[in-house]
Amino acid sequence: MKKTLLLALALALLLALPAWAAKKEVVVYNWTEYMPDAVLAKFTKETGIKVVYSTFDSNEAMYAKLKLVGAKGYDVIVPSAYFVKKLRDENLVQPLDKAKLPNLKNLDAAVLNKPYDPENKFTVPYMWGGAGILVDTSKIDPKTVTSWADLWKPEYKNQVLLHDDVRDVFGAALLVQGKSLNETDAKNIEAAYTLLLKIKPNVRVYNSESPKTPFLNKEVGIGMIWNGEAIRAIEEDKKLVFIWPKEGGMFWTDCLAIPKNAPNADNAHAFINFLMRPDIAKAIAEDVGYCTPNKEALKQLPKELRENPTAYPPAAVINASEFQNDVGQAALTYEKYWEMLKTGK
Repeated sequence: MKKTLLLALALALLLALPAWAAKKEVVVYNWTEYMPDAVLAKFTKETGIKVVYSTFDSNEAMYAKLKLVGAKGYDVIVPSAYFVKKLRDENLVQPLDKAKLPNLKNLDAAVLNKPYDPENKFTVPYMWGGAGILVDTSKIDPKTVTSWADLWKPEYKNQVLLHDDVRDVFGAALLVQGKSLNETDAKNIEAAYTLLLKIKPNVRVYNSESPKTPFLNKEVGIGMIWNGEAIRAIEEDKKLVFIWPKEGGMFWTDCLAIPKNAPNADNAHAFINFLMRPDIAKAIAEDVGYCTPNKEALKQLPKELRENPTAYPPAAVINASEFQNDVGQAALTYEKYWEMLKTGK
Protein backbone atom coordinates (compact mmCIF):
# COMPACT_ATOMS: atom_id res chain seq x y z
CA MET A 1 0.00 0.00 0.00
CA LYS A 2 2.83 2.34 0.96
CA LYS A 3 4.60 1.57 -2.33
CA THR A 4 1.38 2.29 -4.24
CA LEU A 5 1.00 5.64 -2.51
CA LEU A 6 4.61 6.54 -3.28
CA LEU A 7 4.13 5.65 -6.93
CA ALA A 8 0.94 7.69 -7.08
CA LEU A 9 2.71 10.65 -5.46
CA ALA A 10 5.63 10.38 -7.87
CA LEU A 11 3.25 10.31 -10.82
CA ALA A 12 1.38 13.34 -9.51
CA LEU A 13 4.63 15.27 -9.10
CA LEU A 14 5.72 14.32 -12.61
CA LEU A 15 2.43 15.53 -14.07
CA ALA A 16 2.74 18.75 -12.09
CA LEU A 17 6.16 19.52 -13.56
CA PRO A 18 6.25 22.13 -16.33
CA ALA A 19 6.28 20.73 -19.84
CA TRP A 20 9.94 21.61 -20.35
CA ALA A 21 10.89 19.05 -17.69
CA ALA A 22 10.25 16.30 -20.24
CA LYS A 23 13.02 17.54 -22.56
CA LYS A 24 15.44 19.79 -20.77
CA GLU A 25 16.81 21.78 -23.70
CA VAL A 26 15.99 24.74 -25.88
CA VAL A 27 17.67 25.19 -29.27
CA VAL A 28 18.35 28.86 -30.02
CA TYR A 29 19.41 30.30 -33.39
CA ASN A 30 20.56 33.90 -33.00
CA TRP A 31 22.74 36.61 -34.52
CA THR A 32 26.46 36.46 -33.74
CA GLU A 33 27.56 38.16 -30.49
CA TYR A 34 23.98 39.01 -29.58
CA MET A 35 23.41 37.38 -26.20
CA PRO A 36 25.71 37.15 -23.16
CA ASP A 37 26.89 33.70 -22.15
CA ALA A 38 26.06 34.67 -18.57
CA VAL A 39 22.39 35.03 -19.51
CA LEU A 40 22.31 31.56 -21.05
CA ALA A 41 24.02 30.11 -17.98
CA LYS A 42 21.59 31.85 -15.65
CA PHE A 43 18.60 30.49 -17.57
CA THR A 44 19.94 26.96 -17.31
CA LYS A 45 20.72 27.38 -13.61
CA GLU A 46 17.21 28.65 -12.83
CA THR A 47 15.23 26.24 -15.00
CA GLY A 48 17.42 23.22 -15.59
CA ILE A 49 16.93 23.70 -19.34
CA LYS A 50 20.11 23.35 -21.37
CA VAL A 51 20.57 25.99 -24.07
CA VAL A 52 21.85 24.64 -27.39
CA TYR A 53 23.06 27.77 -29.10
CA SER A 54 24.13 28.52 -32.69
CA THR A 55 24.47 31.71 -34.71
CA PHE A 56 23.92 33.26 -38.14
CA ASP A 57 25.11 36.49 -39.74
CA SER A 58 22.16 37.45 -41.94
CA ASN A 59 18.41 37.03 -42.14
CA GLU A 60 18.88 35.32 -45.47
CA ALA A 61 21.19 32.69 -43.94
CA MET A 62 18.75 32.08 -41.09
CA TYR A 63 15.83 31.76 -43.49
CA ALA A 64 17.66 29.35 -45.78
CA LYS A 65 18.57 27.10 -42.86
CA LEU A 66 15.04 27.20 -41.45
CA LYS A 67 13.58 26.24 -44.82
CA LEU A 68 16.12 23.45 -45.19
CA VAL A 69 15.12 21.81 -41.90
CA GLY A 70 11.39 22.32 -42.43
CA ALA A 71 11.03 24.85 -39.57
CA LYS A 72 12.06 22.21 -37.07
CA GLY A 73 15.23 21.59 -35.13
CA TYR A 74 15.21 25.10 -33.65
CA ASP A 75 13.05 26.37 -30.78
CA VAL A 76 13.82 30.11 -30.82
CA ILE A 77 14.94 32.24 -33.77
CA VAL A 78 15.71 35.97 -33.93
CA PRO A 79 14.59 37.43 -37.28
CA SER A 80 14.58 41.12 -38.08
CA ALA A 81 11.15 42.69 -38.29
CA TYR A 82 11.26 43.10 -42.06
CA PHE A 83 11.63 39.32 -42.37
CA VAL A 84 8.76 38.41 -40.04
CA LYS A 85 6.00 38.77 -42.63
CA LYS A 86 7.87 36.42 -44.95
CA LEU A 87 8.18 33.83 -42.18
CA ARG A 88 4.49 34.20 -41.33
CA ASP A 89 3.34 33.98 -44.96
CA GLU A 90 5.36 30.81 -45.49
CA ASN A 91 4.02 29.23 -42.32
CA LEU A 92 7.48 28.94 -40.77
CA VAL A 93 6.62 30.36 -37.34
CA GLN A 94 3.90 29.46 -34.85
CA PRO A 95 1.59 31.74 -32.84
CA LEU A 96 2.81 32.60 -29.37
CA ASP A 97 0.91 31.52 -26.27
CA LYS A 98 0.67 34.85 -24.41
CA ALA A 99 -0.43 33.05 -21.24
CA LYS A 100 3.11 31.68 -21.04
CA LEU A 101 4.65 35.13 -21.50
CA PRO A 102 3.66 37.18 -18.44
CA ASN A 103 6.78 39.34 -18.79
CA LEU A 104 5.38 40.76 -22.01
CA LYS A 105 3.95 43.48 -19.77
CA ASN A 106 7.48 44.87 -19.37
CA LEU A 107 7.80 45.88 -23.03
CA ASP A 108 7.16 49.43 -24.17
CA ALA A 109 3.76 49.66 -25.90
CA ALA A 110 5.40 51.88 -28.54
CA VAL A 111 7.30 48.90 -29.95
CA LEU A 112 4.34 46.52 -30.00
CA ASN A 113 1.50 45.86 -32.47
CA LYS A 114 3.45 46.92 -35.55
CA PRO A 115 2.37 46.22 -39.15
CA TYR A 116 4.90 43.39 -39.55
CA ASP A 117 3.13 41.47 -36.75
CA PRO A 118 -0.24 42.92 -35.64
CA GLU A 119 -0.99 42.21 -31.97
CA ASN A 120 2.38 40.44 -31.77
CA LYS A 121 0.74 37.17 -32.59
CA PHE A 122 4.02 35.56 -33.72
CA THR A 123 6.86 37.64 -32.28
CA VAL A 124 8.02 39.87 -29.47
CA PRO A 125 10.73 42.55 -29.89
CA TYR A 126 14.17 41.57 -28.62
CA MET A 127 16.40 44.56 -29.43
CA TRP A 128 16.38 47.52 -31.78
CA GLY A 129 19.08 49.72 -33.21
CA GLY A 130 20.49 51.17 -36.37
CA ALA A 131 23.41 51.34 -38.74
CA GLY A 132 25.58 54.42 -39.02
CA ILE A 133 29.21 55.18 -39.87
CA LEU A 134 32.30 54.33 -37.83
CA VAL A 135 35.50 56.32 -38.42
CA ASP A 136 39.05 55.60 -37.31
CA THR A 137 40.25 59.08 -36.37
CA SER A 138 43.89 57.97 -36.62
CA LYS A 139 43.28 57.72 -40.37
CA ILE A 140 40.38 60.06 -41.16
CA ASP A 141 39.19 63.39 -39.76
CA PRO A 142 35.64 62.65 -38.45
CA LYS A 143 34.62 66.27 -39.13
CA THR A 144 34.79 65.47 -42.84
CA VAL A 145 32.22 62.65 -42.51
CA THR A 146 28.56 63.63 -42.36
CA SER A 147 26.80 61.53 -45.01
CA TRP A 148 26.46 57.99 -46.35
CA ALA A 149 27.78 59.53 -49.57
CA ASP A 150 31.16 60.03 -47.93
CA LEU A 151 31.81 56.29 -48.20
CA TRP A 152 32.16 56.82 -51.96
CA LYS A 153 35.02 59.36 -51.67
CA PRO A 154 37.93 58.21 -53.88
CA GLU A 155 40.46 58.90 -51.12
CA TYR A 156 38.96 55.97 -49.17
CA LYS A 157 40.06 53.39 -51.73
CA ASN A 158 40.38 49.96 -50.07
CA GLN A 159 39.46 51.44 -46.66
CA VAL A 160 35.69 50.90 -46.45
CA LEU A 161 33.75 48.22 -44.59
CA LEU A 162 30.23 47.38 -45.71
CA HIS A 163 27.90 44.98 -43.96
CA ASP A 164 27.46 41.64 -45.68
CA ASP A 165 23.77 42.49 -45.77
CA VAL A 166 21.78 43.29 -48.87
CA ARG A 167 19.28 45.63 -47.20
CA ASP A 168 21.91 47.67 -45.36
CA VAL A 169 24.18 48.09 -48.37
CA PHE A 170 21.39 48.95 -50.78
CA GLY A 171 19.77 51.07 -48.07
CA ALA A 172 22.82 53.34 -47.90
CA ALA A 173 22.83 53.79 -51.69
CA LEU A 174 19.10 54.48 -51.76
CA LEU A 175 19.38 57.09 -49.00
CA VAL A 176 22.22 58.82 -50.87
CA GLN A 177 19.89 59.05 -53.88
CA GLY A 178 17.08 60.49 -51.77
CA LYS A 179 15.01 57.31 -51.84
CA SER A 180 13.51 55.19 -49.09
CA LEU A 181 15.55 52.30 -47.72
CA ASN A 182 12.30 50.33 -48.20
CA GLU A 183 12.19 51.12 -51.92
CA THR A 184 10.21 48.65 -54.04
CA ASP A 185 10.50 50.26 -57.48
CA ALA A 186 12.79 48.06 -59.60
CA LYS A 187 14.23 51.05 -61.48
CA ASN A 188 15.28 52.75 -58.25
CA ILE A 189 16.82 49.52 -56.94
CA GLU A 190 18.74 49.18 -60.19
CA ALA A 191 19.91 52.79 -59.85
CA ALA A 192 21.16 51.97 -56.35
CA TYR A 193 23.06 49.01 -57.80
CA THR A 194 24.66 51.26 -60.41
CA LEU A 195 25.78 53.62 -57.66
CA LEU A 196 27.15 50.72 -55.61
CA LEU A 197 29.32 49.62 -58.54
CA LYS A 198 31.18 52.90 -58.03
CA ILE A 199 31.98 52.14 -54.39
CA LYS A 200 33.56 48.74 -55.10
CA PRO A 201 37.16 50.08 -55.34
CA ASN A 202 36.73 51.47 -51.83
CA VAL A 203 35.40 48.27 -50.27
CA ARG A 204 38.02 46.35 -48.32
CA VAL A 205 35.63 43.86 -46.73
CA TYR A 206 31.98 42.87 -46.33
CA ASN A 207 31.36 41.85 -42.71
CA SER A 208 28.17 41.32 -40.72
CA GLU A 209 29.41 38.68 -38.32
CA SER A 210 31.66 41.06 -36.37
CA PRO A 211 32.06 44.36 -38.22
CA LYS A 212 33.98 45.89 -35.32
CA THR A 213 36.85 43.42 -35.79
CA PRO A 214 38.32 44.89 -39.03
CA PHE A 215 38.32 48.31 -37.35
CA LEU A 216 40.07 47.01 -34.25
CA ASN A 217 42.59 45.21 -36.45
CA LYS A 218 43.22 48.46 -38.37
CA GLU A 219 42.20 46.83 -41.65
CA VAL A 220 39.70 49.59 -42.48
CA GLY A 221 39.36 53.28 -41.75
CA ILE A 222 35.66 53.93 -42.31
CA GLY A 223 32.46 52.03 -42.90
CA MET A 224 28.95 51.15 -41.89
CA ILE A 225 28.36 49.53 -38.53
CA TRP A 226 25.47 48.82 -36.19
CA ASN A 227 25.40 51.10 -33.19
CA GLY A 228 25.79 48.29 -30.64
CA GLU A 229 28.88 47.00 -32.42
CA ALA A 230 30.19 50.56 -32.51
CA ILE A 231 29.85 50.91 -28.74
CA ARG A 232 31.84 47.76 -28.13
CA ALA A 233 34.48 48.81 -30.67
CA ILE A 234 34.89 52.24 -29.08
CA GLU A 235 35.29 50.62 -25.66
CA GLU A 236 38.39 48.89 -27.05
CA ASP A 237 39.72 51.73 -29.20
CA LYS A 238 39.00 55.33 -28.19
CA LYS A 239 40.20 56.57 -31.58
CA LEU A 240 37.03 55.24 -33.17
CA VAL A 241 34.08 57.61 -33.55
CA PHE A 242 30.48 56.78 -34.49
CA ILE A 243 28.42 59.13 -36.66
CA TRP A 244 24.73 59.15 -37.51
CA PRO A 245 24.62 60.32 -41.17
CA LYS A 246 22.55 63.36 -42.08
CA GLU A 247 20.25 61.16 -44.22
CA GLY A 248 19.47 59.20 -41.06
CA GLY A 249 20.44 55.83 -39.73
CA MET A 250 19.05 52.56 -41.04
CA PHE A 251 16.94 51.29 -38.17
CA TRP A 252 15.69 47.80 -37.45
CA THR A 253 13.98 45.73 -34.79
CA ASP A 254 15.01 42.14 -34.10
CA CYS A 255 12.35 39.80 -32.77
CA LEU A 256 12.00 36.53 -30.89
CA ALA A 257 9.93 33.85 -32.60
CA ILE A 258 9.25 30.13 -32.39
CA PRO A 259 9.53 28.03 -35.57
CA LYS A 260 6.41 26.22 -36.72
CA ASN A 261 7.75 22.75 -35.88
CA ALA A 262 9.90 23.61 -32.86
CA PRO A 263 10.57 20.41 -30.88
CA ASN A 264 10.48 22.17 -27.51
CA ALA A 265 7.88 24.92 -27.81
CA ASP A 266 7.18 25.09 -24.06
CA ASN A 267 10.89 25.54 -23.40
CA ALA A 268 10.95 28.25 -26.06
CA HIS A 269 8.18 30.17 -24.29
CA ALA A 270 10.04 29.83 -20.99
CA PHE A 271 13.21 31.18 -22.63
CA ILE A 272 11.47 34.12 -24.31
CA ASN A 273 9.68 35.01 -21.09
CA PHE A 274 13.02 34.88 -19.25
CA LEU A 275 14.58 37.32 -21.74
CA MET A 276 11.77 39.81 -21.07
CA ARG A 277 12.51 39.90 -17.34
CA PRO A 278 13.82 43.40 -16.53
CA ASP A 279 17.07 42.29 -14.88
CA ILE A 280 17.85 39.97 -17.79
CA ALA A 281 16.94 42.54 -20.45
CA LYS A 282 19.18 45.05 -18.63
CA ALA A 283 22.10 42.61 -18.61
CA ILE A 284 21.65 41.98 -22.34
CA ALA A 285 21.45 45.68 -23.20
CA GLU A 286 24.59 46.46 -21.20
CA ASP A 287 26.51 43.65 -22.89
CA VAL A 288 25.49 44.00 -26.54
CA GLY A 289 25.06 47.78 -26.64
CA TYR A 290 21.79 47.89 -28.56
CA CYS A 291 18.50 49.48 -27.52
CA THR A 292 16.20 47.49 -25.28
CA PRO A 293 12.44 47.60 -25.93
CA ASN A 294 11.94 46.68 -22.26
CA LYS A 295 10.71 49.80 -20.48
CA GLU A 296 11.42 48.40 -17.02
CA ALA A 297 14.97 47.41 -17.98
CA LEU A 298 15.57 50.85 -19.49
CA LYS A 299 14.84 52.46 -16.12
CA GLN A 300 17.58 50.34 -14.57
CA LEU A 301 20.30 51.14 -17.10
CA PRO A 302 23.15 53.44 -16.04
CA LYS A 303 22.55 57.07 -16.97
CA GLU A 304 25.71 57.19 -19.10
CA LEU A 305 24.32 54.40 -21.30
CA ARG A 306 20.75 55.73 -21.50
CA GLU A 307 22.10 59.15 -22.54
CA ASN A 308 24.74 57.83 -24.95
CA PRO A 309 23.61 59.06 -28.41
CA THR A 310 25.28 56.09 -30.06
CA ALA A 311 23.35 53.58 -27.94
CA TYR A 312 20.09 55.52 -27.78
CA PRO A 313 19.88 57.87 -30.76
CA PRO A 314 18.36 61.30 -30.06
CA ALA A 315 14.92 62.23 -31.35
CA ALA A 316 16.37 64.25 -34.23
CA VAL A 317 18.20 61.19 -35.54
CA ILE A 318 15.19 58.92 -35.13
CA ASN A 319 12.95 61.44 -36.91
CA ALA A 320 15.37 61.58 -39.84
CA SER A 321 15.62 57.80 -40.05
CA GLU A 322 13.54 54.88 -41.28
CA PHE A 323 12.98 51.42 -39.90
CA GLN A 324 13.47 48.57 -42.34
CA ASN A 325 10.18 47.06 -43.47
CA ASP A 326 9.17 44.12 -45.63
CA VAL A 327 9.53 44.93 -49.34
CA GLY A 328 7.49 41.99 -50.62
CA GLN A 329 8.37 40.67 -54.05
CA ALA A 330 10.95 43.43 -54.46
CA ALA A 331 13.20 41.31 -52.24
CA LEU A 332 13.89 39.19 -55.33
CA THR A 333 15.10 42.28 -57.18
CA TYR A 334 17.40 43.19 -54.30
CA GLU A 335 18.80 39.65 -54.23
CA LYS A 336 19.43 39.68 -58.00
CA TYR A 337 21.45 42.89 -57.87
CA TRP A 338 23.17 41.90 -54.63
CA GLU A 339 24.45 38.73 -56.29
CA MET A 340 25.64 40.75 -59.26
CA LEU A 341 27.37 43.24 -56.97
CA LYS A 342 29.17 40.57 -54.93
CA THR A 343 30.18 38.34 -57.85
CA GLY A 344 30.80 40.98 -60.48
CA LYS A 345 28.48 39.20 -62.91
